[in-house]
Amino acid sequence: MKKRLLVVLTYITCFLMPVAAQVFVEASIDSLELLIGEQAHITLQVTLDADKRLQLPFYPDTLVRGVEVLDVAKPDTQYLNNNKRMLIQEVYTITSFDSALYYLPPMEVQVEDETYKSNPLALKVITMPVDTLHPEQFFGPKDVMKPDFMWADWYGIIACIVLWAPAIFLLLYLIRRFRDNQPIIRKVKVEPKLPPHQEAMQEIERIRNEKVWQHGLQKEYYTQLTDTLRTYIERRFGFKALEMTTDQIIEQLESIHDAEAMRELRSLLQTADLVKFAKFIPMMNENDANLLNAVNFINETREAEDPDAKPEPTEITIVEKRPLRTKIILGVGIALVSIFLVGSLVYVGLELYNNLV
Repeated sequence: MKKRLLVVLTYITCFLMPVAAQVFVEASIDSLELLIGEQAHITLQVTLDADKRLQLPFYPDTLVRGVEVLDVAKPDTQYLNNNKRMLIQEVYTITSFDSALYYLPPMEVQVEDETYKSNPLALKVITMPVDTLHPEQFFGPKDVMKPDFMWADWYGIIACIVLWAPAIFLLLYLIRRFRDNQPIIRKVKVEPKLPPHQEAMQEIERIRNEKVWQHGLQKEYYTQLTDTLRTYIERRFGFKALEMTTDQIIEQLESIHDAEAMRELRSLLQTADLVKFAKFIPMMNENDANLLNAVNFINETREAEDPDAKPEPTEITIVEKRPLRTKIILGVGIALVSIFLVGSLVYVGLELYNNLV
């Protein structure tokens, strides 16, 4: 009866006590025999509970005397049994420059406060075989072999060279448009051709609305105003007023119209010449007066409209001036194309150097 009770108590005790966690440590080497200077890899695997603290061995430079440690890879961790266990693997890269048969002692790991050891390993390091029967047949190092020609090595260079021509053409085009204050793409406006006086009055209305003289741009204001008048005179009277001086224009017009209209026009054109060439700054009321003189001159010299006249043909206008936004886009485009050309040139130079050296 007592014996049977003791067996039951032992069974209950073993069932209730937790089973001691097992730690497995295993070391392996990928090559048991090396030539001097070759490398081998030792793999250390440790299997333990996931909640345990592990400390792997550390070898600063040598594993044993004559066997050097070149590199220690970062430990690789794998979880097993629903994350209750884990497998930790660390790889050591070793080499040796002395021929011998080396005994590699067990590698020790610390799990909590206990030490566990792996299995020992062996490594044989041998020298290059030498023909002792023919010592005179000693051959020095061979020359560097030139690799075979492969088109794949030149694809990048060829692509850059092919792209250079359009990129250079685009860069020159953008620089020219930027220099000449022209847009990237010319805009063509198709609109009915207005009579000279209507076209001039529309332009004067635009000048009046902009009021550039109020921003200190006197020269721009008078340049636009006189160009509008010269264009009107050229279309209205048929002589090249845009290429003539003020005196030549007045002399040509005096034979056609009364002196009063010519006197106001002469005053306007002379004031414009002073502003453009002598940096003269007229009063604000003079600017308004000259604008009014231009309007009066056009109204006094306009051609009478013929109700039976046929409409003039459609006029095609090419817009050459560009706004500030287009100017910024042009500058950015020039910079990007320049960076591409410089970068591709550096790339081609480096590739040629690497392929030819």
